[in-house]
Amino acid sequence: MASHAGFVEYVCAQAGLGPALNHRKMFGEYALYLDGRVVALICDDQLFLKPTAAGEALLGRAPAHHPYPNARAHFRLDVELDTPGRLQQLLIATAAALPLPPPKKPRRTRRND
Repeated sequence: MASHAGFVEYVCAQAGLGPALNHRKMFGEYALYLDGRVVALICDDQLFLKPTAAGEALLGRAPAHHPYPNARAHFRLDVELDTPGRLQQLLIATAAALPLPPPKKPRRTRRND
């Protein structure tokens, strides 16, 4: 079941991070990006936080859930959606704990001589 755009917009609004938090649709589901880092996934209208030590420290002993079959376990956020300050704190801490993605290689142009 694909996620609904309305749920994605709700999560982004609840986070209160403005344009720093954006999303990209992938195979009917969504990835959330904060400052260029994938911090969470939205699958089946549920929010899954990428697992980091910083996120675990804030959440405590959170159960692991799989956002889709054969995926790595993530922290599923439920109650945190209703507490925007907490959601924002978790997303920021997770982004800070993740490395920046490697820069994209420039595309080669074809020369037609």
